[in-house]
Amino acid sequence: MLVDEAEITVRAGKGGDGIVSFRHEKYVPKGGPDGGDGGDGGNVVMQAANNIHTLSDYARIKKFAAEDGVNGGKQKRRGKSGQDLILKVPVGTVIFDLETKRKIADLNSEGKKIVIAHGGKGGLGNVHFASPTHQTPTEFKPGEEGEERKLRLVLELIADVGIIGLPNAGKSTLLSVISSARPKIADYPFTTLEPVLGAVQYHDKKFIACDIPGLIEGASEGKGLGHKFLKHILRTRILVHLIDATSPDPQKDYQTVRKELEKFAPSLALKKEIVVLTKIDLVNLAKDYNHHPISKDSNKDKTAHKQKETPTTPDKVGELPKRFKYDLAISAATNKNIKALLDKIVQNL
Repeated sequence: MLVDEAEITVRAGKGGDGIVSFRHEKYVPKGGPDGGDGGDGGNVVMQAANNIHTLSDYARIKKFAAEDGVNGGKQKRRGKSGQDLILKVPVGTVIFDLETKRKIADLNSEGKKIVIAHGGKGGLGNVHFASPTHQTPTEFKPGEEGEERKLRLVLELIADVGIIGLPNAGKSTLLSVISSARPKIADYPFTTLEPVLGAVQYHDKKFIACDIPGLIEGASEGKGLGHKFLKHILRTRILVHLIDATSPDPQKDYQTVRKELEKFAPSLALKKEIVVLTKIDLVNLAKDYNHHPISKDSNKDKTAHKQKETPTTPDKVGELPKRFKYDLAISAATNKNIKALLDKIVQNL
């Protein structure tokens, strides 16, 4: 199960205390101070790792602490510093401070890391307080407390292509055909319950595609499943918008999803988009199905308003809808135009 949000508390290590100590050596009756400094407390570091895919560990364990520094020793020995605590998270994890709501970091690449809580400095031993007029100091400085922070972790998957559409539009089937991913596929809505990533190798190009649960009207307000995972396509460079060719009103289906994208994040509505009719093996093909360019602003022009008022049902039962504008018509079941779709994706990346 994909856990993509978690709230945790982290505490860096406390610095070790400096100590009060005096030299006690034979033939040195008036030995001076030799109290050593404490070691620094360990930092808490968060690092992105490709082999971590979920925040589930941070949903189960809520508190994390780095090691404290060791107190100073005699003969001016400095205490050992506390070991840093390195917390590994999936690539794409965004870190927020829960109290200030400020974004601290975006760990969007393998190995990227940040110190999110600094360890306290070690305290000073009494050797630092000696002077010609104060030769037996008993003062020392305790170690500083380490930083403590409450954090919110949000995972935004890293993918090049986002596959979107209404439930049962054929998203999972397409991903299974073009990539090595094997999502659950069934002939009913909401088969996909969480995002699925697939690596696509096409000729000399490689990209990552993300299939998210189907969107429904009101998704941006929390209806259905898709709204929870819309953040996972925020980083994508292009959207592949699938429309079921057997739908009685593909234009309405298209506008429903577009509106939810715009409500969730205006940046999603500005992304490059390839509009694709799916399941064309179930309908009779229109002769010009490969040549229907669509404008992302079509919902704002007069043509779009006319289309909205007049449902774009097929001209005849069982035919591909001709009045709905799209870029490609495919069948993942028969591999019809899959190569053409991959060509178009690669051209737009």
